[in-house]
Amino acid sequence: MSTFIQTLIVGLRLGSIYALIALGYTMVYGIIRLINFAHGDFIMVGGYTMIFTIPLILAAGLPAWLSVIFAIAVCALVGMGTELIAYRPVRKKGTGMTALITAIAMSLFLENLAQAIPAIGPNPKVASQIFSAGGISIAGVTMEWATVLTIVVGAAVMVILYQFTQRTRMGRAMRCVSEDKEAATLMGINVNRTIVLTFAIGSGLSAIAALMYMAQYPKVYTTMGTLLGLKAFVAAVLGGIGIIPGAMLGGLVIGLVESFTTSYVSSSMADTFVFLILIVVLILKPAGILGKNVGEKV
Repeated sequence: MSTFIQTLIVGLRLGSIYALIALGYTMVYGIIRLINFAHGDFIMVGGYTMIFTIPLILAAGLPAWLSVIFAIAVCALVGMGTELIAYRPVRKKGTGMTALITAIAMSLFLENLAQAIPAIGPNPKVASQIFSAGGISIAGVTMEWATVLTIVVGAAVMVILYQFTQRTRMGRAMRCVSEDKEAATLMGINVNRTIVLTFAIGSGLSAIAALMYMAQYPKVYTTMGTLLGLKAFVAAVLGGIGIIPGAMLGGLVIGLVESFTTSYVSSSMADTFVFLILIVVLILKPAGILGKNVGEKV
């Protein structure tokens, strides 16, 4: 029984991290129909930002997790810069395929740029302990505070983001741009500014995901976001890409599948099962669990 509970806890923690990343995919796809494959590398940017700022935060007598504030700011700037420099020109002159290729190119560019920076380099860097030790006991299994915070933060971010898109003026503008850019422009909505803000928010979420990931695995390296990003993309597709609650649901499902596969089947098969789910979902329900199949007019 204790093994089952421990596996469940690990799955919820992993799933919450995937959900945070998937929310970034969902926001960008929902507004410009672009799968931002560079999003996973924003996690790497956030991770290295915290690596360099945590010592300064600790020297000031503050808790290490406050470094996420700097990481959110840096990731948001990188996300906005990526949209302005790479994606916007392609959106104006290119096609959906060229935009997808550009996203893959940006992912590779960020990884190689990080390796070329002397202070970073290709070798992994170890992070300091972010959250204090200890936790709560559930049926004889200790649930660390980092795990509790990861699950709570993941759920809280989803709720806040959903309320933001539904109740605020900017959130409604995002939904309008998602539905019809031309009509949104006629209604006085600044489409380009709305898209940039969407990238800023989505990229900032990747910094929070990086914080929660580093609390569990205190190691940062230049390619850390590749597999994390792919799994989060699977989670977004599974839940219904473009749907905020779907990203959370998909992330939790993928986390649980990976955790239970590792514990009861084989750790080497965990990734296989995750991507098998993607294939099955695309065959049976391409729109995802919470998505709706919408006919395309021709």
